[in-house]
Amino acid sequence: MAMMQRRLEIKNNVASNASKLSLKRVLAFASTDTAGNLLYCTLTSYIMYFYTDVFGISIAATGMILLIARIVDALDAPIWGVIIDHTRTKWGQSRPYWLWLSIPFGASVFIAFLVPDLSTSAKTIYALVTYILAGIIYTGISASMSSALPNLTYDSDERVRLNSWRSNGGMIGYLITASFALPLVDFFGKGNDKLGFSITVGIFAVAAVLLLLFAFSGTREISNTQKAKSISIRESFRAVKGNWPWITLVLVFIFYWLGNTARASTVIYYSEYNLGNKNLASILNGLVVVQMVSITVLPYLVKRFIKSHTQIIGLSLAALGQIIIGFAGSNITMIIIGWTVASLGTGIAVTLPFAMLSDTVDYGEWKNGVRASGFLTAVGISFCIKLGAGLGSFIPSLILGAAGYVANAEQTSQSLAAIKFCFTWLPAIFFAVGAIIMFKYIKYEKNESKIRQELEAR
Repeated sequence: MAMMQRRLEIKNNVASNASKLSLKRVLAFASTDTAGNLLYCTLTSYIMYFYTDVFGISIAATGMILLIARIVDALDAPIWGVIIDHTRTKWGQSRPYWLWLSIPFGASVFIAFLVPDLSTSAKTIYALVTYILAGIIYTGISASMSSALPNLTYDSDERVRLNSWRSNGGMIGYLITASFALPLVDFFGKGNDKLGFSITVGIFAVAAVLLLLFAFSGTREISNTQKAKSISIRESFRAVKGNWPWITLVLVFIFYWLGNTARASTVIYYSEYNLGNKNLASILNGLVVVQMVSITVLPYLVKRFIKSHTQIIGLSLAALGQIIIGFAGSNITMIIIGWTVASLGTGIAVTLPFAMLSDTVDYGEWKNGVRASGFLTAVGISFCIKLGAGLGSFIPSLILGAAGYVANAEQTSQSLAAIKFCFTWLPAIFFAVGAIIMFKYIKYEKNESKIRQELEAR
């Protein structure tokens, strides 16, 4: 008996060592989010400012473009999830999309920041089509990132390691665009923001394509997806039925992205018009790097607190930081402190749901007998990002439009107040609502061990 147990331990140790992924494969997977954030964060952070102050369309037209794009996003995330669940290739199920979509992704974001010589109405149509196209392709990239994780390794510890590296890889992509996009626009444009944006985004696009190609070549899917049974569209939707942990997490993630995008898309307005220092936006965006601190300590926080409590802490810190900024006035030091506190909170709030979604996939299988990981992760991640990021820009555009905002002009006291509200109090409200909703998840988390045991028994 002892000999058999010893052999089993040796076998498990060998399997564990075999499952240890090389640094190249870890970096390759991390580069997917670096590429995604490099372009998509450029799109979400600067597109509203680009449309109003560079491209030359009204704030009302910009708001309408963002609204229509969100309606489209309500459809494309589930579709991408179903497509991935039905993909069967020699390269795997999710990984091929990093090859197939790399060039279309880079090209679509690049053309979204071009300024063709068109009439005002034609410009609006051009902006609408290119923005929607870039968003649809990014959804495919984002959905394939999330659905690939279970197929890269069977080892749960390695999955945590991969997700942590991916999150930090995404932070690097965001840091590059947040810190260097505007300085590069000024450097290349030399006063011509149209030229500056096109060259800067073109450089980012080339880098993103190369990173995605590296991700494709440097990773391997271990699941035999060519022989796996396909899940029907009806079964995919059935995985959502009664899956309240998933529904709760989706709502929380949407409110996170509403708050994060509202502050990211208006920081340039607040810096330029309220504080009279446009370059402060790059400094504040660069400080988002402190998210890497909270991402790094996240595993320790989850051990100290349960996941739902940790997520509530993250969203509460984000709201607190925005409140500090709201009371800071023109005190740059207090603004930086508030921004740093909020960034520590958003680092937790943006990372944890990626790991928690796998638990909701287990819940869907336990309750409905359907394991639709591609569909649930595509909707749970990509849909939330797209809907929250889109509305997070659309809502401020409505508020600024109603307050009489005029691009490249001296703002009225009313429009300045609207800019401050959108940058400070609106994100705080969204973060706080997300934290409140998260309390509902606690009772589901307490049953996770029982659910896993029953699934194993089945």
